[in-house]
Amino acid sequence: MSTSLPFFRYHPDPVASGSIRASAETCACCGRDTGWIYTATFYTAHDVDGRFCPWCIADGSAAERFAGEFTDSYGLDGVSEDVLHEVTRRTPGFHAWQDPHWLVHCQDAAAFVGEVGYGELAAHPEALDQLRVDMRIDGLRDEHQLENFLTHLGEGATAMLFRCTICGDHLAYADAS
Repeated sequence: MSTSLPFFRYHPDPVASGSIRASAETCACCGRDTGWIYTATFYTAHDVDGRFCPWCIADGSAAERFAGEFTDSYGLDGVSEDVLHEVTRRTPGFHAWQDPHWLVHCQDAAAFVGEVGYGELAAHPEALDQLRVDMRIDGLRDEHQLENFLTHLGEGATAMLFRCTICGDHLAYADAS
């Protein structure tokens, strides 16, 4: 079992998020049992028999071999082509009820921190305030309903928390079943 996982700038702790877990499964790309396996989405038109090890994600070989992506490019407007490819082809995606997407801040993709409820989100007021603004823009204008939704995050809905890799601000979006 390999002990030191590759570092993913835009998903620094994929084990904590559940995207990578310890496993004796063989990687569908390199054919090795590395002790770790990817568990989230992979978008491709090819048939893939199995899942990938973190090393084949990090070096881009899984995305290249199977002409796929770990994350949709939705939400990654304004980032360089290199960053776009690093996030979509060399970074583990994450589990979500709806199609997961990445957030951008300071013209760079933000780092995925994890799925959080209201208590964790409240520790980052800048993310909570921006989420309120985004939800109002999306049509949730009733303040009581908005606050009720936010304070019940973790109960049928959650927030996906990110941290800006440039300035350190936190940002989030809501995800619900």
